[in-house]
Amino acid sequence: MTSSPASFLDKERIVAGPGFNRWLVPPAALAIHLCIGMAYGFSVFWLPLSKALGIKESIVCGPDVGFFQELFITGCDWKISTLGWMYTLFFVFLGSSAALWGGWLEHVGPRKAAIISALCWCGGMLFSALGIYVHQFWMMLLGSGVIGGIGLGLGYISPVSTLIKWFPDRRGMATGMAIMGFGGGAMIGSPLAAELMKYFATPTDVGVMQTFIVMAGIYFVFMMSGALTYRIPVTGWKPLGWTPPAAKNNNRMITPHHVHVKNVFRIKQFWLLWGVLCMNVSAGIGVIGMSSPMLQEVFGGQLIGVAKTYSELDKTQLAAIAAVAAGFTALLSLFNIGGRFFWASLSDLLGRKTTFIIFFVLGGLLYISIPGSANAGNKLLFVSAFCVILSMYGGGFSTVPAYLADLFGTQMVGAIHGRLLTAWATAGILGPVIVNYMRDYQLSLGLPREQVYNQSMMILAGLLMLGLMCNLLIRPVAGKWFMTADELAEEKRHAREVIAEEEVHPIDGKGQGKPTHPVLVWLAWTVVIVPLSWGIYKTLLNAARFFN
Repeated sequence: MTSSPASFLDKERIVAGPGFNRWLVPPAALAIHLCIGMAYGFSVFWLPLSKALGIKESIVCGPDVGFFQELFITGCDWKISTLGWMYTLFFVFLGSSAALWGGWLEHVGPRKAAIISALCWCGGMLFSALGIYVHQFWMMLLGSGVIGGIGLGLGYISPVSTLIKWFPDRRGMATGMAIMGFGGGAMIGSPLAAELMKYFATPTDVGVMQTFIVMAGIYFVFMMSGALTYRIPVTGWKPLGWTPPAAKNNNRMITPHHVHVKNVFRIKQFWLLWGVLCMNVSAGIGVIGMSSPMLQEVFGGQLIGVAKTYSELDKTQLAAIAAVAAGFTALLSLFNIGGRFFWASLSDLLGRKTTFIIFFVLGGLLYISIPGSANAGNKLLFVSAFCVILSMYGGGFSTVPAYLADLFGTQMVGAIHGRLLTAWATAGILGPVIVNYMRDYQLSLGLPREQVYNQSMMILAGLLMLGLMCNLLIRPVAGKWFMTADELAEEKRHAREVIAEEEVHPIDGKGQGKPTHPVLVWLAWTVVIVPLSWGIYKTLLNAARFFN
């Protein structure tokens, strides 16, 4: 019987056979996350796009031109504040699409979701490039913000459930590897975009449109390669010699049962974990956007060995401390990406609840210490505190999928994770609002610039205490919420799962089937490690400015 073309994307077609090496799945996930992670680095386009018409200087719109007029106007350049709405839409639609289509993803499998993610993310960039060409900002919002944002959501959650099922023995490490890629996407994309814009720039063009087209093409190849490499294990598969923790340790925080996604909004543990993620992200994201100006305003001339406050510096000195602050921001990004892998892997040993207790207690103490180190002029303690805080910010993202799998089971963890990401969207508003508006309020009271962040640090520490209380209240999910054997069987049938008749261990090459050649595994990892290493190298060069 001849298969239809669409069957190539069906979930049944990506079930791994005996001998498949599970270590091929993490680089597939990284290939997708490293591409969509460029959402963090889109600010590299703001300055050149604000001069898309004027080239050397922006052609400023008249005072009567508001935001809605800027959507369609062709005679003047966009303001940077207007361009920033693309960034806002990214994460609004990431959370929304993940929540809406998480259940669908569980039924159709990661390959179909990842391919649609590639089409949306890369197609959105191409549509945005057309918007730049005709100078229509509404096309950029629709292309990258809405369509691209949907691609972000589907791409972000596409590997979560699959990785957890392939690595039941190392859930945290597995999700940490993939979500590390999302944090590292901007490390690769931002310097790549800068090089491409420099190459394509002419006396009459800033080179952003061409850069969008080239990056969309590169990303499409990488994302499709990742999507086509995805494989899922047969139901019943587990690593050779591994015993589930619940059976081994009677660990009630790691359930062998499964909750249906339709019920999670009615379960208090979901909302407690929602609060855990929201508070952790709010505290971290609140300082990410303000890290550069905060360092400059707090230490001023001390950053370049001049005994002056920020307000007393001249233009040349301000430029010099801005370069140092850029190095500080790069340093934070390294700890953000490193923390995603480190803390998630550590949670496999410590447990998810204990790991988040460390995040909240240590993070709260560090926030409280920051005003003191700032007043003492101790740059080392100030910077070290923020580096650890940002590592735990990234670690929260990568640890929470494993926390969900522990509490709610693995059957629909991708869908449940999608619902939980609404906490990220909320935090994306809450954190920056606290830091930015508190800063403005403190300035309006006449406080010196070096002191305007002190109150914000106390508030962010308070948010972490709220997160700590939510985490401490989390208990094992009540038995009434788990699917019965018949309900689980029906869900597996609906999800078109292939169920093993006996315990199987494909990674070990048992049974029939040719084992995956080790060269193929090394090649897959090389394809993602090389660009990631290049991005880290570029980031280290920027971080060196701080130490110089």
